[in-house]
Amino acid sequence: MATGAAPINVREILSLQNLGIQNANITFTNVTLESEKYICVRETSPTNQLVIIDLSNPSSPQRRPITADSALMNPGSQIIALKAAVPGVTGDNLQIFDLAAKAKLKSVQFPQSVVFWKWVSPGRLGLVTATSVYHWDLEGDAPPAKVFDRAANLEGTQIITYRVDAAGRWCVLVGIAPGAPDRPALVKGFMQLYSVDQARSQALEAHAAAFASLALPGRADPVPVIAFAQKTAAAGGAVTSKLHVIELGLPGKTSLKRSAELFFPPEFADDFPVSMQIGDKYGLVYVVTKLGLLFVYDLETATAIFRTRISADPFFIAAPAPSTGGFVAINRRGQVLAGGPAPDAIIPFIAGQLQNVELALALAQRGNLPGAEGLVVQSFQRQYAAGQYREAAETAARSPQGSLRTRETVEAFKRVPAVPGQTSPLLVYFGTVLAREALNAYESVELGRLVLAQGKKPLLDGWWRDGKLSASEELGDLFRGAGDWDAALAVYRAAGAQGKVVEALAAKGDFEELGRYAATTGSQPDYLFLLQSLLRDSPEAAVGLAKAVARQPGPPLDLNTMADLFLQRNAVKEATAFLLDALADDAPAHAALQTKLLEINLVTAPAVADAILGAGGLTRYDRPRVAQLCEKAGLYARALAHYTDLADIKRVLGNARAIDPAALVEYFGTLSAEWALDCLRVLLEADPAANLELVVRVAREYSEQLTVARIVALFEAAGSWDGLYFFLGGVLAGSEDPEVHYKYIEAAARTGQVKEVERVTRESSCYPPDRVKTFLMEANLPDARPLINVCDRHGFVPDLTLYLYKKSMLRYIEGYVQKVSPAKTPAVVGALLDAEADEAFITNLVLSVRSLVPVAELVEAVESRNRLKMLNPLLEQLVSEGSRDPGVHDALGKIIVDANTNPEHFLTTNPYYDSLVVGRFAERRDPGLACVAYKRGQCDEALVACTNKHAMFKLQARYVVERADAGLWESVLGPENASRRQLIDQVVSTALPECKNPEQVSVAVKAFMGADLQAPLIELLEKIVLNNSSFSNNHNLQNLLIITAIKADKARVKDYIHRLDNFDGPAVGEIAVGYELFEEAFEIYKKFGLRAQAIHVLLDHLEDLDRAHEYATKVDEAGVWTELADAYLAHARVSDAIAAYLRAGDTSKHVEVVAKAHESGDYAELTKYLLMVRKRVKDPKVDTEIVHSYARAGDLPALEAFVAAPHLADLRAVGDRCAEEGLHDAARLVFATIPDYGRLASTLVKLHRYQAAVDAARKANSPRTWKEVCYACVEEGEFKLAQLCGLNIIVAADDLAEVAEFYTQRGHADELIALLESGIGLERAHMGIFTELGALYARHRPERLMEHLKLFAPRCNVPALIRVCEELELWRELTFLYVAYDEYDNALGVMVGHAAAAWEHVQFKDVAVKVKAAETLYKGISFYLEEHPELLNDLLKVVESRVDHSRVVDIMRRAGQLPLVKEYLVSVQKNDLQAVNEAVNELLVGEGDAAGLRDSITSYENYDALALAGRLEQHEDTEFRRLAALIYKRNLKWHKAVALAKTDKLYEDAMETAAQSGERGIAEDLLRFFVEEGAHDRFAECLDRCRDLVKPDVALEVAWRNGLTDAVMPYLISVLRDYTTKVDTLVHERKEAQEASKLDEEAKKQQEQAANAYLHLNSYLALPAPTSNGAPSPPAFGDAAGFDRF
Repeated sequence: MATGAAPINVREILSLQNLGIQNANITFTNVTLESEKYICVRETSPTNQLVIIDLSNPSSPQRRPITADSALMNPGSQIIALKAAVPGVTGDNLQIFDLAAKAKLKSVQFPQSVVFWKWVSPGRLGLVTATSVYHWDLEGDAPPAKVFDRAANLEGTQIITYRVDAAGRWCVLVGIAPGAPDRPALVKGFMQLYSVDQARSQALEAHAAAFASLALPGRADPVPVIAFAQKTAAAGGAVTSKLHVIELGLPGKTSLKRSAELFFPPEFADDFPVSMQIGDKYGLVYVVTKLGLLFVYDLETATAIFRTRISADPFFIAAPAPSTGGFVAINRRGQVLAGGPAPDAIIPFIAGQLQNVELALALAQRGNLPGAEGLVVQSFQRQYAAGQYREAAETAARSPQGSLRTRETVEAFKRVPAVPGQTSPLLVYFGTVLAREALNAYESVELGRLVLAQGKKPLLDGWWRDGKLSASEELGDLFRGAGDWDAALAVYRAAGAQGKVVEALAAKGDFEELGRYAATTGSQPDYLFLLQSLLRDSPEAAVGLAKAVARQPGPPLDLNTMADLFLQRNAVKEATAFLLDALADDAPAHAALQTKLLEINLVTAPAVADAILGAGGLTRYDRPRVAQLCEKAGLYARALAHYTDLADIKRVLGNARAIDPAALVEYFGTLSAEWALDCLRVLLEADPAANLELVVRVAREYSEQLTVARIVALFEAAGSWDGLYFFLGGVLAGSEDPEVHYKYIEAAARTGQVKEVERVTRESSCYPPDRVKTFLMEANLPDARPLINVCDRHGFVPDLTLYLYKKSMLRYIEGYVQKVSPAKTPAVVGALLDAEADEAFITNLVLSVRSLVPVAELVEAVESRNRLKMLNPLLEQLVSEGSRDPGVHDALGKIIVDANTNPEHFLTTNPYYDSLVVGRFAERRDPGLACVAYKRGQCDEALVACTNKHAMFKLQARYVVERADAGLWESVLGPENASRRQLIDQVVSTALPECKNPEQVSVAVKAFMGADLQAPLIELLEKIVLNNSSFSNNHNLQNLLIITAIKADKARVKDYIHRLDNFDGPAVGEIAVGYELFEEAFEIYKKFGLRAQAIHVLLDHLEDLDRAHEYATKVDEAGVWTELADAYLAHARVSDAIAAYLRAGDTSKHVEVVAKAHESGDYAELTKYLLMVRKRVKDPKVDTEIVHSYARAGDLPALEAFVAAPHLADLRAVGDRCAEEGLHDAARLVFATIPDYGRLASTLVKLHRYQAAVDAARKANSPRTWKEVCYACVEEGEFKLAQLCGLNIIVAADDLAEVAEFYTQRGHADELIALLESGIGLERAHMGIFTELGALYARHRPERLMEHLKLFAPRCNVPALIRVCEELELWRELTFLYVAYDEYDNALGVMVGHAAAAWEHVQFKDVAVKVKAAETLYKGISFYLEEHPELLNDLLKVVESRVDHSRVVDIMRRAGQLPLVKEYLVSVQKNDLQAVNEAVNELLVGEGDAAGLRDSITSYENYDALALAGRLEQHEDTEFRRLAALIYKRNLKWHKAVALAKTDKLYEDAMETAAQSGERGIAEDLLRFFVEEGAHDRFAECLDRCRDLVKPDVALEVAWRNGLTDAVMPYLISVLRDYTTKVDTLVHERKEAQEASKLDEEAKKQQEQAANAYLHLNSYLALPAPTSNGAPSPPAFGDAAGFDRF
């Protein structure tokens, strides 16, 4: 790029106004920009919402209905911070949300108002209040923490920025304030710098500041610096503008302090910096001023680089752009501008225009920028020539884009001799590069050679692991030479050296990886050769290779072949390992191989074969063959597994003792049930004793398949009760079959296992109890416990008792009752009683278990046999022992009741008996005693049933009242109770009158209510309330009586109202209203003085307005009048309502009154009412309605007088209403009073007073007003007035299109053009005006369009004009626009497509150079080929660097116009492209230019040499045939070259070619050719030239046979001389080697003697032994003399 190009690129990213954001919202308080990622705009009109703009996708902003005072997007993620003031709460509410996760992260109610805040880092917010600065971390729950207090110099300033350095150790706060009184436009800037470590502040004057880190020479770590810009006015009026760059640190310990002048032009004298951004990527400082100036400085040197104005609109906010090393800024017009260095222009600009070579070089190195290559080379050459090798190495290592990191540089450093004691410059170079980045391929190889030569391979390993070396085949060879195959393999892989990777994997023996690699890369190693080699050297590795080959899809070697290779060397073990892996997939095609594998091992290693078969991986082999071999090898289990004939199986089972029982058991699982049973039967018959255990194991294992029943039958048929016992013992636990359990019990009993019989009968729940009981009774076992277990568990206790009693086994009866089951004593006693056993025995038996016996069941058993009294001793004994068992006391009570021995005393005093049980027993004897028992136990249902049954209703009524139980009342008063009426009579007549307990009365009343017995309830309540009882004045009972009457007997209600005084009037009245007893409700409200409720009844229910008016007049209360007025209002009797409101003095319903008055149009009465309201209520709405009423009445003088006096009326609302209602004169008066010039202008327009409307619009200065007046003037033909208005509209870009459309639709294009031509001269003229004017010219004045574009193209919206010109086919102008918009492809396309109107050669060349799409360029070339072939070479020269020369050749060749572009082809042949070279060669051949063709083929090698040689070989010109021979020779086709030379008799060329070929056969053939041709002199000359190729014996033989001895003598003499020289040299070298060997042996002896001496001294002196050669040890890595720069 030319040095004149701008070094800083500034472009517009987007326009906020184009996104629909109004200009009023583009302010410092509404817009936040925290980074180059997001912009937040807080819109306050027309609605409150938050607009979030992602600068990576600016066309799709997010709009969220968020109301906040401020919003900040996190600079690193989709996290937003919101700040808002909560009404009534001190301070600000701060919240942080994650927009992506839609979750609130943190919130806090900050006690102070935050005047400024900012994200100081992605994880921290900085909060600035009026007095202090706080930090609030995103992580954790901690509240904001105070950092420091604001300095005094910031008091009263507006804070515009706050920043914290990256380490969090320095903070800076900047604020601005109005300037001095004599120069207020020059804003003052103040800065507070705070050190966190020192907790100290420094106050300075500055407008903008920023932190950065700087790498300084001689400093190990980057140092923190601050840059700040200030503009101050001295007392005398002089203004000083400075940029300062200062290192931060402790006083006296900093070294960097720079300053530079900020030069402001005179027209920007009052301008000041508003933002400073530092681009760390390039180390540049960007200072943006309010009025749009941009200053660019170098941070390290504070050198000024560039200054320009980037915007005509003021800037108010900016942020850094780390991705580009620049900045992003927003101006008041809403333009979002991005600025940064122009990579291709900034270095040439600094070096050329600024003449600052040192800065250009430093910036290029720092930012890796192009443009300084020449400077770097010059600097390097200067330092290298001066011997400053260290500085030259640094320069080369840090060269931008690695321009000096080449082979030549490395070779130059290698040529520099190393100074003893110092690091070589080459090592300094490598060290510098390694410290910055990775070495390139050539550097990596050179460094590797150097390090390996020093024996420091670990260094090389470390650099490779750290990614500091670039992979290449040469680097891998270095690792391989060092014996590190792993590292070599990694390097080969990274370098893509497939052959070397295969070689390395084979050398490592990693054949699986080799197979995968070969499959991945498509290479095919020679596996057969590798396998044969490994079988000789490493059979194990051969197995691995064979496995790897076999795993490859479509193995390159046949499995049989590989297996035979192993077997040929008798490697059975290896063959087995290979085949097992290869046959793992068990494919059917491998059946023969599987059989072979098993045959080999069954013959040679049966154990291995057994293991293979046990693995189960092979299933395709010949099973009968393998079965026979297994039987012969003694593998009977395997033989069984393979035989399929039952006879074979039975034969093998004859060797059952030799088979593992476990395997045999497993084998039986493979047989069918029938075969398995046959085999078991064979085993039992053959040797029952020996095979019983095996048979039982098999039977247990496969009981489900064989079925238990068939196995039992098997054992029973064999008479083996022991086998049956053992078998069933194994399956018993898992079986619930009753037959199994029964057979087990039977087998155990028959084998004498009585304890097992007892256990099973006790634990099992599955045996059939009847059969077992019968079997055990028949078995007559000496131990009765099994029978006891069965009978006890299954309810056969009577049978058991009778069996034991009959067998005289009384002790078992006693033991059963006392120890086994005392709870079964009642059943035992019953059975004994049925058996007529001795009563004494029974009594003693019962007494022996006493408290353990269940008394209730015992009583039942005895009582059912009428022998209850026999239990009396037991019961009395239990009672005496303190028993509280209800059963004991129930039985005793029954005995007492039955004996009638004072039963009442027992029933009332005994607390333990069950009332229900004893009551039912007594009921059959005496109902009175039963009721006593029932009452004592509160047995409600039983007592009610007993009294109903025996007609004892009085007792029942008293009991029910005394119980006071709601549930009992519900049951007795229910309709299902047939005796309800009798009970109610007794309750009303006896029970309640006798009752004195209020609670009991209350429960009874509630019960009647719950039963919905209204008539009985009234009867009951009258008796209680009206008959002068103790409950007569009860408040609740009176309420209940009246309410009941309301519900059941409405005729009695008025009587009760007058007779009763202690009831709840409001509640009862409300109930009466609910039951539509409105008169009764009115009487109640009157009685209790509830006038509001009374009037409500008259109005709402009786709907009698007259009676209500009469009642209101009688009571004359404001509230009553209000209710009446509301009713009037509801019935649209507005005048009556207003009269009532006036008597009530009620102003609360004035809104409703106004609405009703509007409906009726009664504004006179309304005015009176509103004037009354206005006296009591200070409400703007009231005054507003008064004004409106005057307007509707047409009383403009009164209206004018009212608005002239103090009032609260909303005149704007009144004016709007008047305007809507067509009261324009009133509206004009109101709008003039406000004043609202916008609405006034609208009103004047409607009154057709246009001049006055324009004057009003000028005062309003509102776009809407201007448009309204403008459009009205256009409609009326007042174009001068319309133009005055239009000039104020079109300056707003959003309104321009609307105005243009309005004019255009009405056919006023000329007037619109005049308007826009006046508009482009305005100070606020914007792009839209110029664009719209251009579009109008295009449509209506095309002859003026080009002039307009040339003058104002930079200020036009070029894409819009492009569309217009395309539509109107204005090709010349369209080309101009495409060029102006950098759309060079489209411009070229227009010139090609519409050449007659748009093509111009010079412009075409300028455009062609800048075209981006290659296809477009080729279309242009084709266009020139067709239309302007004479200018084609000129075009191609211009675009030489942009085109694919091969494609150009193809285009010309297809067009048959290749000679036309020869000049171009020759000029680009330097690129050595095949297509170009072949085209040039073709042209030269066609022109017969042999010399030119020789130069071409010798200078450029990239062409199809053999094809050209073949063509030239047929050429008639000898020179061209010589060129063919030359090509053959250059391509090592020696035979063809010599043959061609011999054909053309070019013997010199033939001999030269033979000598160069290095092939003995070609030289000897040429000798024989010369002999055959008789060219003896050529023979001798050929011997001399090809001396090294021709064997002496061949030369002598040819010469002797053809009589050319003299010709061969010079050759022989020369050969003999060479041989004698070589022999002498060998003799001399052997002698020197012998002498050196002797010296080495003597030196070794001396070393051994010295070492022994040192070993002797080491125990005393601990001195290190000398090195082996007596020389000092080489320095360790890192020593001064070693390799210490990495």
